[in-house]
Amino acid sequence: MVGCAHSDGRGGGPVTVTRVAIDHLRRAKVRRAAYVGPWLPEPHAGTRLELAESVSMAMLVVLESLSPLERAVFVLRDVFDVGYAEVAVAVDRSPEAVRQVAHRARAHVRERRRRYEVDDLVRGQVTGRFLAACVGGDLAGLLELLAPDVVMWADSNGSGEMPRVPLHGVADVVAFFARSVALYPPGTTYRLVRLNGAAAAVLSAGSEVLAVVDLDLDADSQRIAGIRLVRNPEKLTRI
Repeated sequence: MVGCAHSDGRGGGPVTVTRVAIDHLRRAKVRRAAYVGPWLPEPHAGTRLELAESVSMAMLVVLESLSPLERAVFVLRDVFDVGYAEVAVAVDRSPEAVRQVAHRARAHVRERRRRYEVDDLVRGQVTGRFLAACVGGDLAGLLELLAPDVVMWADSNGSGEMPRVPLHGVADVVAFFARSVALYPPGTTYRLVRLNGAAAAVLSAGSEVLAVVDLDLDADSQRIAGIRLVRNPEKLTRI
């Protein structure tokens, strides 16, 4: 959707481009119905990403939870600051209908931001402690970092020893990482990086990238409320 509010220089104005983007999102949603296990956005390691918050993995996950229409309206109005009248033409709705869609989408995004908005330095520090505990098999240290209602999503599209449903709660998440210690290849290490404009971590063994780890921290307790583990090899080619 990035760039959808502008002409592509070949005769495709915002109306055409936006409607094509909405159709693309709808088709992608159908394709993901056949995806094995949770689906997460592809991590990008670019260091000069524009609109960094808008392309962060956390924001992309939030946008995925919106309907194609809500996502189009939110990106056009709140990211690119396109006027309601122009958005209405682009999505073939009345300006009043667009205002209502924008209000719903904005409220959803605002709630997500409120709960998980944490300083990026803190996010990086907690990510480092989390990976050290996981790789080192320090279950006591892991327990100290997790919020009681923590949720973990593992995107592997059926590859590896990844759970195919989200894990809910400390007990299930800790049990998963306790089992995982024995599965790490020899020489497994991690490094803190910036992915999609935010602090994250890459787990690797030699030159092979094993996984990307992206965390949500509860804004009040600064404990880990969400764990996104990207393990699908096809999504790790840019790392």
